[in-house]
Amino acid sequence: MTTDIEELGINVIRGLAMDAPQRAGNGHPGTAMALAPLAHVLFTRVMRHDPSDPDWPDRDRFILSCGHASILLYSMLYLTGYGLTLDDIKAFRQFGSKTPGHPEVHHTKGVEVTTGPLGQGVANGVGMGMAESWLRNRFSPDVADHHTFVICSDGDLMEGVSHEAASLAGHLQLGRLVYIYDDNHITIDGPTELAFTDDTAQRFEAYGWDVDRVGEIANDPDALEVAVRRAISVEDKPSLIVLRSHIGWPAPNKTDTSEAHGTALGDDEVRATKEILGIPTDETFWVPDEALNFYRECIPRGQAFNAEWKARVKAWPGDKSEYQACLEGRGLTGWHEKLPTFASGEELATRAALSQVLSAIVDVVPGLNTGGADLTDNTGNFVKGLPVLSAENPAGRLIHYGVREHAMGAAMNGMAMHGGVIPFGGTFFVFSDYMRPAVRLAAISQSKVVFCWSHDSVGLGEDGPTHQPVEQLAAIRAIPGLRVIRPADANETAHAVRVALESDGPTALLLSRQKVPVLEGTVDKAAAVAKGAYILAWGAEDPDIILLGTGSEVSVCIEAADLLAAEGVFARVVSMPSWELLDAADDAYRALVLPVAIPTLAVEAAASFGWDRWSDDSVTFDHFGASGAGTTVLERLGYTATNVAERARQLLGLDTGDDTDDGDEDTDDTGEEIERDGDDETA
Repeated sequence: MTTDIEELGINVIRGLAMDAPQRAGNGHPGTAMALAPLAHVLFTRVMRHDPSDPDWPDRDRFILSCGHASILLYSMLYLTGYGLTLDDIKAFRQFGSKTPGHPEVHHTKGVEVTTGPLGQGVANGVGMGMAESWLRNRFSPDVADHHTFVICSDGDLMEGVSHEAASLAGHLQLGRLVYIYDDNHITIDGPTELAFTDDTAQRFEAYGWDVDRVGEIANDPDALEVAVRRAISVEDKPSLIVLRSHIGWPAPNKTDTSEAHGTALGDDEVRATKEILGIPTDETFWVPDEALNFYRECIPRGQAFNAEWKARVKAWPGDKSEYQACLEGRGLTGWHEKLPTFASGEELATRAALSQVLSAIVDVVPGLNTGGADLTDNTGNFVKGLPVLSAENPAGRLIHYGVREHAMGAAMNGMAMHGGVIPFGGTFFVFSDYMRPAVRLAAISQSKVVFCWSHDSVGLGEDGPTHQPVEQLAAIRAIPGLRVIRPADANETAHAVRVALESDGPTALLLSRQKVPVLEGTVDKAAAVAKGAYILAWGAEDPDIILLGTGSEVSVCIEAADLLAAEGVFARVVSMPSWELLDAADDAYRALVLPVAIPTLAVEAAASFGWDRWSDDSVTFDHFGASGAGTTVLERLGYTATNVAERARQLLGLDTGDDTDDGDEDTDDTGEEIERDGDDETA
């Protein structure tokens, strides 16, 4: 039965939910007011969490997918003792505060994932459920045995990513997921019925979820607890509780209005609402000692849960070194010695090299999980013999996400932020556009995920312009905090994986569909991938020009340098797999690799955008590709040794009189336009 002190605490939450946006002059008070009883029940009655140790590995996770209601989460983190102060609540949405407009992981203790873009938190929760299930089944319930609780909104469930994620969760039968859908019928534009008349419950039932339509119990803590505990008891399906709430309750003039969604209530409405609640109308941020003391009881209770877990882990007879490596997101001691090397002269696509690298290290990097969005083998994420993760085998390490790029990216973030898993996930590079919101959040959150994007240029060939990335490389390089690596060959690929595993934050690996040669010298020099660029071929102590290549175009630079050398023009070849890593290197190293006094020609089969920072000219193109054999398309766009050598002569001002194709025309050798067809996505 709900006690008087609990009723007081719930009203304190509602008071903070009004006062913080009112002081800030903006914010979203309504959802926090309506869901105060639910948050109270989760944090005080249901969840196993330790405010004194926010990163305790076996804690229950809480995600506020509707991140605009962040004041609800901040209020609970302050009240239950996660380190926020009342002054932090007063600084809501102010520059530099610990209480920004939307929850940010690593910025505020107790925030599990960064939410705000609707739907992403829903999919993050699925990733967290996958990680918990994997750890529990890979090791033991003694070390991992918890739930993920997610509050989501109408907006979350309109966004497409939530549909993909819910379908995946149902397929995997993730029984430790408990989602509460805040069915308040209000969006910023007005009633949800303006644009949304789905039967959400039926949709989730079709996805394979257990659905409980609890109706009008938003103000009944006891009924809420019963509903949540019932959902917890369902072990073979994820659970959705459909809760009918009234946004802004009990504001006399703004309950059930869009005004309560996105704007402060106003002084008069706040005063009138406080009067209804029976809390002081002439005091802001009112938190009586008895309420605060009640909520702080979460600390010793959580410490007891934590101590119990530590005792279980200590007594657990399993492999603690592997478990600890998983938790720390690293390989076992000496793991990098398993990285393969490749002999020069061999030819293989860098996507194929990735598969060999993963196969070589998967046993010594125990948290490594790999998979793809219906393109697992095609992207190099396939490891032969690795068990598939499924409802029947939740400890599998090969994940088939299906054609769900949106959900794959967001679930990978959830797995990484949960801890215990290092997710590798692949699709064709052009489809990184589908994943961009999750990739951006990975960068903001610095989640340790590895995006493996293959078919990284027009060299993929016959599938044509719809599948050939052009502007994607410049676009992802524009994301701050994302480490982008485009290896030139198999040896660089191995070291790119090493960089990804030994670094914090997200990494994007861009991999070729077509075979490329293993280059002379990379077996010894490719460790310099960690510096972003390195001199692969010196050419001469005092070269005339630098040919600066990335990915599959580095081999073209080597061939062009040989042509130029035969004419007495000496070119130094620099492989530059990562702009970001070179940018992080010291000034002296950058000056060594790319001295400003030497003319530099960049060669990359993508858009020119950004290359003026690193080079004096570039062999690039700023139009879409064409359907045809990959070798033909690359040739017709100018990615040949002959054309690169000619462009080098032009940059040096050497008059050769050569009318070599400059790569601007999409024609074949007969002068006919290259056909734009082909739909072999799996080639």
